[in-house]
Amino acid sequence: MAAPRRKQRETVAMSPAGALRDDAIFVTAWPAYPVIVLSCPLVPGCSVCCKSSRNQLQDLCHLAKLSCPALGISKRNLYDFEVEYLSYYRKIREQEYYLVMWRGYPDSESTWEPRQNLKCLRILKQFHKDLERELLQRHRCSRPPWHLDPSLANYLVQKAKQRQELRRWEQELNAKRSHLGRITVENEVELDGPPRAFVYINEYQVGEGITLNQVAVGCECQDCLGAPVGGCCPGASLHKFPYNDRGQVWLRAGLPIYECNSHCHCGYDCPNRVIQKGILYDLCIFRTDDGRGWGVHTLEEIRKNSFVMEYMGEIITSEEVERRGQIYDRQGTTYLFDLDYVEDVYTMDAAYYGNISHFVNHSCDPNLQVYNVFIDNLDERLPRIAFFATRTIWAGEELTFDYNMQVDPVDMESTRMDSNFGLAGLPSSPKKRVRIECKCGTESCCKYLF
Repeated sequence: MAAPRRKQRETVAMSPAGALRDDAIFVTAWPAYPVIVLSCPLVPGCSVCCKSSRNQLQDLCHLAKLSCPALGISKRNLYDFEVEYLSYYRKIREQEYYLVMWRGYPDSESTWEPRQNLKCLRILKQFHKDLERELLQRHRCSRPPWHLDPSLANYLVQKAKQRQELRRWEQELNAKRSHLGRITVENEVELDGPPRAFVYINEYQVGEGITLNQVAVGCECQDCLGAPVGGCCPGASLHKFPYNDRGQVWLRAGLPIYECNSHCHCGYDCPNRVIQKGILYDLCIFRTDDGRGWGVHTLEEIRKNSFVMEYMGEIITSEEVERRGQIYDRQGTTYLFDLDYVEDVYTMDAAYYGNISHFVNHSCDPNLQVYNVFIDNLDERLPRIAFFATRTIWAGEELTFDYNMQVDPVDMESTRMDSNFGLAGLPSSPKKRVRIECKCGTESCCKYLF
């Protein structure tokens, strides 16, 4: 006997908390069999695995056709189904239809739905945006065809799956970050997903054979900016106070920054605690369209001389740098940053462990400047690396720094500041560097990175 036809109607999509969702599409199918209503499955005797997430439990209820008030599953919405993504499109007698992939169901359960059943504007807009972009890429008009050829349909499916992977990665990054600034991820260039070998960190990873000596004393200031006692922490190290009352660095490049530490009497709001507060701006990791891989652009305006981010990674010895440098040479990539404020002993490697600075590209005309910073560790061989804006950086602008940054020798301090973003190890290494073409595209481009 033929299966009963499902009568479909439009419904309003609701989140598990009851809030309206604009990223879900539901179609209701009235059943040909009675609804079984059980008591809440979150009580003893429940046959549903409660180690699952709330969404997974809801999917199980839908599949088993069980109502559960605690999960927001009732007779009214038991047969609501959420869209995973749209995979195909066709037009019949001016009526648009979309092949819908349902969340929690295999591909074999996908169904064709008319446009009026789909209430999620964001998913529809993104589907047509991807379609139009690919049509233009194939040198066709941007108007959607009556139906999609197999290669175009396959591209849209791959693009939808890629977006899901990037959204999951974006959520993981934001779950791991300890700073206020949010992270978004975009790839409108190709079908590459997230990098596979990268762990987001908020503090430096210390490699084998390295010990960080924590500072034992701090300042006794009540007002570190207005009334510093003995020059505050910078003065104790015979250096100048680094910031103004808006948290902008006023020291010239090459001079070190000494911030208040965990032993200081001042609080979190001290004007001499800037780097340790972390990233304050919303930033986006995006795929560049000129072959430079991933990059980072800001989602909001950044004032000149404002702190943007730290360069995070694993601190390793010169011996380990030589070993890893040979591997990076063969790969044609590098994430080695020499900590050569006073001498070439240690290096920061952000290839595997890192934060968003891992994705910041080189430019011969950068908008970020590097400063050496000391907070809880005063060993001059182990400075923290901070990026400050060299000028106003507008929303949407890519963030860059010079991998071969050099500082004019204005005084003895600035001659110390010669941080090289090494490709094959330390500058003193006898190993010959691999020459890589620069793709920054600026008028002052030096043509080669190294």
